Amino acid sequence: MTTTPRLFVTGAGGNLGRGVVESLLEAKAEGAEADVVAGSRDPGKLSDLAARGVELRRADFDDPEELAEVLGGIDRVLIISAPDTPQDPPLRLRQHLAAVEAAAKAGVGHISYTSMQKPEPGSAVPFAPDHHGTEQAIAQTGIPFTILRPNWYADSVFMWLPQVLATARWVSAAGDGRVAHVWRDDLARAAAAALLAGGTESRRLDISGPEALTAAEIVAIVNEVFGASVTLVAVSDADLAAGLAGAGLPAPLVELLVAIDVNTRNGGVATVTDAFEWLTGRRPRSLRDYLLVHRDALRAAARAIAQ
Repeated sequence: MTTTPRLFVTGAGGNLGRGVVESLLEAKAEGAEADVVAGSRDPGKLSDLAARGVELRRADFDDPEELAEVLGGIDRVLIISAPDTPQDPPLRLRQHLAAVEAAAKAGVGHISYTSMQKPEPGSAVPFAPDHHGTEQAIAQTGIPFTILRPNWYADSVFMWLPQVLATARWVSAAGDGRVAHVWRDDLARAAAAALLAGGTESRRLDISGPEALTAAEIVAIVNEVFGASVTLVAVSDADLAAGLAGAGLPAPLVELLVAIDVNTRNGGVATVTDAFEWLTGRRPRSLRDYLLVHRDALRAAARAIAQ
């Protein structure tokens, strides 16, 4: 006799976690068999999900004993990586390791985890060791796993593109490095599909957009989509750091932004795969698609900066 699998999503109050839960509910509406459990530090904020048949449980990575109890009876868990903690760099890895230990203690049958592309030693990204350490801990449990290694979010354009549009300049040290941006909503679909699939095999999957673009190619797309005349300004790592510091950005953020360009230049986010399509049966959406969908909002943000 088969039973309906109980699927647990950590961080369900965040944007990605909420997207995973929504994707699971969509799959259920289309006939998938699953009981969805949403975990959050504050499950009261997810009351609308309860009304749609989602079980809510408090899940706090800083309380591993309670977390092990919360995961009792769960068949498959998705551990969504916690936010970066530059004010306390070791905290995130401690939280992740506590979540992995709790999953193992609870006896879950499959662990999924949202990592990053190429987190192995040697990565220029300061938080890569958090993901590498978490991946190692998951593998050491002996529990079958699905590690999702997403590229940078297309959604991150809201952090830099309005300024670029407002000034008509994009300063970059990424050289000819390429980025295969993925929509956060597409990662959510992939994570939901991995949870639904489960299985006894372990795998690491790079989740990417359909194409990897250089900074120059991204500028060309931006100019086409927005009717803009943005110029790419290529600089050295040192000059980029000096410019960011001169703009008043805090030192940890300067270090991160420079490292992202170094990582791009080194090929850290250039991988394009069909893993998303294999998991979901859909084609991933492109950076151009994202810019077209959010063009009005990005233009409004740029106007606000220029005023």
